[in-house]
Amino acid sequence: MSHLKTFDFIVVGAGSGGAVVAARLSESGKYSVILLEAGPEDKSPLIKIPLGHPLLYNNAKYNWNLESEPEPELNNRTSFQPRGRVLGGTSSINGMIYVRGNRLDYDDWRQMGCTGWSYEDVLPYFRKAESNMRINDRFHGNDGPLTVSDQSPPNALVAAAFQAYGQSGIPHNPDFNGAEQDGYGLYQFAINNGRRANTSAAYLRPARSRKNLVVQTNSNVRRIVLEGHRAVAVEVVRDGVVETIFARREIVVSGGAFHSPHILQLSGIGPGDLLRRHGMAVEVHLPGVGENLQDHFWTSIIYRSSKAMTLNDIANSYPRRGVAALQYLFGKGPMRGTGMHIGGFVRSHERLDRPDLQIHMGTWGAKSRTAAGVVPHPFSAFSLSPVHLAPQSRGSVRIRSANHLDKPEIRFNFLKHEEDMETLKRGIKLSRNIARQAALKEFIVEEVLPGPNVNTEAEMEADIRNRGMSNLHPTSSCKMGVDSAAVVDPRLRVAGVDGLRVADASIMPRIIVGNTNAPTIMIGEKAAAMILEDAL
Repeated sequence: MSHLKTFDFIVVGAGSGGAVVAARLSESGKYSVILLEAGPEDKSPLIKIPLGHPLLYNNAKYNWNLESEPEPELNNRTSFQPRGRVLGGTSSINGMIYVRGNRLDYDDWRQMGCTGWSYEDVLPYFRKAESNMRINDRFHGNDGPLTVSDQSPPNALVAAAFQAYGQSGIPHNPDFNGAEQDGYGLYQFAINNGRRANTSAAYLRPARSRKNLVVQTNSNVRRIVLEGHRAVAVEVVRDGVVETIFARREIVVSGGAFHSPHILQLSGIGPGDLLRRHGMAVEVHLPGVGENLQDHFWTSIIYRSSKAMTLNDIANSYPRRGVAALQYLFGKGPMRGTGMHIGGFVRSHERLDRPDLQIHMGTWGAKSRTAAGVVPHPFSAFSLSPVHLAPQSRGSVRIRSANHLDKPEIRFNFLKHEEDMETLKRGIKLSRNIARQAALKEFIVEEVLPGPNVNTEAEMEADIRNRGMSNLHPTSSCKMGVDSAAVVDPRLRVAGVDGLRVADASIMPRIIVGNTNAPTIMIGEKAAAMILEDAL
């Protein structure tokens, strides 16, 4: 049975990009908007409480639980990919770190042909989104929907690590999102008074009382319907019923770096040979759909702590868990934070014009992070984790079949490029140098992983292949540009299709140097502004 509905705009995906687009398009009251989300409402306390995020890592109710194909350079290990399937998308399950990237990233986009996407072009949209609780200057907003706040060092261990970054020679930077990115400091987070500030809370909650906005959950998109080369409708499966929802003006796909190319390909938009291989009609041959996939890659150095000041101590003790829960009820304690406190943006080589490494300090040590979940070590532990921010390796996202229920085939090709491995090895050395500093001496019993016997280039390389993992920042699979590999133009319109845009991290022509949630929210803000301009 099929039901028919018509709206001015259809937005597919209520994540970091789509929730923003839908809220802004409906703001004036002039246009009717429907926002389609495959998952449920974001009502779980695990979503609201910042420290609930490890328990969402493989939670099937709120998570797509995707997995890559075996990665040849990782000894054929697969890469588990938790992606939000809930209002707010991955902003509902991520680590909440607020980092925008480097200004040169956006200037590079402009140089690549993306007119209107230089740093000075996108800065107003970062500001528009933001309500920063500490910083008030030309780089930051103070009255936007997204609360950005500080988290004070929770204990002596974090304070000592903060000192150690400086003792290692890294300059202090109180604002990674300001004039300069280089240096170390305390992260800011998308947290509002001890509660996660996802895009559902920040953008949708204030907007849902509008009569011209419909937010429809538990709605799996089967395909975009084309008439000729115009996108006219979306086929949705909800509770076993197929709905065809029509758009008077435009359809905006905001499914993220995995699902946006997947939806386009299921709609007959993509590489012709791939579509024909699965028995599908080629509506628009667009070879770049699903190509150019990029992600940050990281490894971690785990230290046994001499002090019971870590999240491992809480996770491994029922009484400590109870105390933490009680503290949270009174507006205090570790559950108001994420366990990640300090970041350092550094250049691994003097020839670079921007940082290529981000070194996290977290008050936890994970034994494993897989589809089975996050498992902490059974002892007090903290971590220093180098992340490679400028990978050269490229991957792909492709349909497995014409069935929308089949998960996409994901190939990252991590470490395929030799320089990616070299950068990570330099990251290990820089992280160990932080740990050697006097400030941390009394807190470290031993290096547990990779361990003191892993020192040579070959030993570090082997460890990276065995333990290194995705930093869960997939981008660039529907890249913006003006070349033949581009999927969308600088106004985010899909090439060869009228009335269809993409607005999420997949449109980044190249991954930015930093976490990807804040840039994706910016993309949603800018996309909505362009759509409204073009609708006049």
